[in-house]
Amino acid sequence: MVTRRTRSRTRTQLYGLATPLGVMSGTGIAGLTLGGGLGWLNGVHGLSCDNLLGAEVVTADGDVLSVDPDSHADLLRGLRGGGGNLGVVTSFRYRLHPVQRVLAGALMYPWSVARDVLHAHHELMATAPDELASLVSLGLDPDGRPAVTVLLCWSGDPAVGERVLRPLRRLGAPVDSIGLVSYLDWQRAPDAAFPRGRQHYWRSGYLRHLTDTAVDTLLEVIPTIPTSESAIGLQGLRGAAARVPVDATAFPHRALQDDLLILAQWTDPARSDEIVAWARDAFDALRPHLENAVYVNNLGSEGPDRVRAAYGANYDRLAALKRTYDPTNVFRLNQNVPPISTTPSSLDLGAPGGPRPATSRLAGRARSAPCRHEDGEESDRPTTSPTS
Repeated sequence: MVTRRTRSRTRTQLYGLATPLGVMSGTGIAGLTLGGGLGWLNGVHGLSCDNLLGAEVVTADGDVLSVDPDSHADLLRGLRGGGGNLGVVTSFRYRLHPVQRVLAGALMYPWSVARDVLHAHHELMATAPDELASLVSLGLDPDGRPAVTVLLCWSGDPAVGERVLRPLRRLGAPVDSIGLVSYLDWQRAPDAAFPRGRQHYWRSGYLRHLTDTAVDTLLEVIPTIPTSESAIGLQGLRGAAARVPVDATAFPHRALQDDLLILAQWTDPARSDEIVAWARDAFDALRPHLENAVYVNNLGSEGPDRVRAAYGANYDRLAALKRTYDPTNVFRLNQNVPPISTTPSSLDLGAPGGPRPATSRLAGRARSAPCRHEDGEESDRPTTSPTS
């Protein structure tokens, strides 16, 4: 097992071990885990939150709890995808897996075959072994022309992986960088595309069915991208991550599907209105093809209905758990799930001792802070945070 520090990813690799992380090394493991944790190992080993074995948590009333399956199991379930709603996590313990070298890289195709690539990729991932993870990026090539890039990571036997990838390679990508690489180097590979200091604006949803009309919409939107740094990504959620029961963790999106992310980034603040407008228009065009669901780690200030969509069938259970551990909503500067007013008897929370009194030694300091979703309105202010 490994504790929280990001530097542990290099230390565990000294022993040929890893826990599921994100898709770049700049993503902090703490926030990644608390929101779910999609990454290159989700098919074979699950999400980051699925590999969380225990944690140390400071609650709203100042208690320091050691959390694991035998102690505060209800809180552990909530930490696995529930965001920052339940407390301050000061340490994490993770399950580790043997991962050293992976067969990974990128296939970049011209726009003329984009439709064929999207369909071929979708068909491959529907039946591929769990060891294969992918991320499709639709954007502009170095010459400013629309292009489609498929990033692939195979974490099994390389010879088997070569056979599994043949359908995509038969399409004749002019750029094919797939080869054996250390898992650590593959985690670092995308970092250069997300330098610190850029403006970011994201919109996101889950694409479960790649219909012809969904593909048509994607092909119409991509040529309108305003910057070469922006893209629309399709990151697969599949395999082990999709087989976990919906109510086993706070993360509810357990189905074979793609996390569609409209990722706008730019350097000139004077262009913010223009580029935010593009991202919002792109999302509006794609929204009819998306589920009423969103990955909480991709969610901006979009109002309480979108937060509810992020937790879906688990929202009420999380709100009841919030009443147990944070009844006055101290931890609310987040994708906030307010504590439920009463704990429905139909919810199996497993909370030892029932609800806690609605008092908090920290509440006086937190009440003066503004609530991120207080007015329920969407904020278009871009951020400068790197991808997660």
